[in-house]
Amino acid sequence: MVGDGVYDGTVEARRGALVVCCEKWYVRKELHWKQMSRSRHARDIDKSTRYFHNLASARRRNNRIDALLINGRLIRNQARIKIAIRDFYRNLYHQEVSPLVEMIGEEDALALEVQSTPEEVRKAVWDCESSKTPGSDGYNMNFIKRCWIEIGSEFTAAVLGFFLTSKLSADANLT
Repeated sequence: MVGDGVYDGTVEARRGALVVCCEKWYVRKELHWKQMSRSRHARDIDKSTRYFHNLASARRRNNRIDALLINGRLIRNQARIKIAIRDFYRNLYHQEVSPLVEMIGEEDALALEVQSTPEEVRKAVWDCESSKTPGSDGYNMNFIKRCWIEIGSEFTAAVLGFFLTSKLSADANLT
């Protein structure tokens, strides 16, 4: 200790540690007040909790529905207002129970079951946009159209086979 006339350095080390600690707290305090000065609500809360409570109460008053005009009648009762709002949205989003799909006639059903022809497959290929991005196999419709002479018959057979069996050949999934 210093009082004994003997200096061992512990006091100096402790003082240095306290200085570093104080500097950290000064920086934190400065940052805290800088952030508080930028926040209007924080500034007002610090000044007066009652002020903040009044702000919240005013906001609640402004957001409340005091009266509602429904079918020419003014409703002021809060319970009736809630019921009217609930009924309005229930009726707005209500759907009548109906079949999802209308039944088609026998003639249309038979027309849907007719086997496609190779000409229809070719026409469908030519109706597709050529510049679309390639599929999982890496080919776009432009490639299929340009190589139709070489691959057209095999492509058509694969499509017609799919229409008959509802299954793709094992080769179709190789990428």
